[in-house]
Amino acid sequence: MKKLFITLFAVSTLFMADAQLKTPAPSPTQTIKQDFALSSIELSYSRPGMKGRKIFGDLVPFEKVWRTGANNATTLTFGEDVLIGDKKIPAGKYGLLSIPEKNKWTLIITKQLDVTSPAAYKQDQDMVRVMVETMKLKDDMENFTMQFANVKPGSCELHIMWENTVVSLPISVDVDTKVMAQINQQMNKDNRPYYNAAMYYLDNGKDLNQALAWFDKAVEGNPTAFWIHHQRANCLAKLGKKEDAKAAAEKSKELAITAKNDDYVKLNDKLLAELNK
Repeated sequence: MKKLFITLFAVSTLFMADAQLKTPAPSPTQTIKQDFALSSIELSYSRPGMKGRKIFGDLVPFEKVWRTGANNATTLTFGEDVLIGDKKIPAGKYGLLSIPEKNKWTLIITKQLDVTSPAAYKQDQDMVRVMVETMKLKDDMENFTMQFANVKPGSCELHIMWENTVVSLPISVDVDTKVMAQINQQMNKDNRPYYNAAMYYLDNGKDLNQALAWFDKAVEGNPTAFWIHHQRANCLAKLGKKEDAKAAAEKSKELAITAKNDDYVKLNDKLLAELNK
């Protein structure tokens, strides 16, 4: 009886040890958080490998709903309202599905967060469908990969890549309306964001005279800020006020030398060289 107990204990211990064995995930999960517009987008998906297999039209059938990854459902979380296709998608968490074909894909943003097989998909839960053309990769992509690219203040693209195929989902936000509303609101307060407002106007092709007025106010509030003087010089240059721009750049350079900031010394040297052409 004692021997039987010892044998059973040994087998049980061996089983428990085997049950605790940890090995690398065959399709590891990746979560990406991309700062975008005034918030962020978070993507969570799994990354299967080719492993010598034919992918599209075989492992991933054409004309069938695909979870766009492996394991759990692929999800996108938008920190603010976005525009995909011609549809406004409210801030929140959504599933990302696709229907691959040889020369085009249908990309689907769905309310469903649990679709791991075509049978679980419910079309009436679609938020939007977007048809996109496929493009060829120069070299095969071994692991299924998604990434945010061409990230701009109000637009970005989600690139979906595997094997020799890539498709792109455009995402946009009406960020200008939101920022302008903030500027209009905050300029009526005591602590006014003169520099940030001026930079937004300068970078986005808005009223440069108004931007200059705000740069002037920002300089008054922080006269030794070499970066403000430099951007004021850029604004003056865009307004065609070359001599005033030179003076502002020289002042910025002088302050940058005092602050031992070589980067802004170089930036001002570059701007002065352009202004002296």
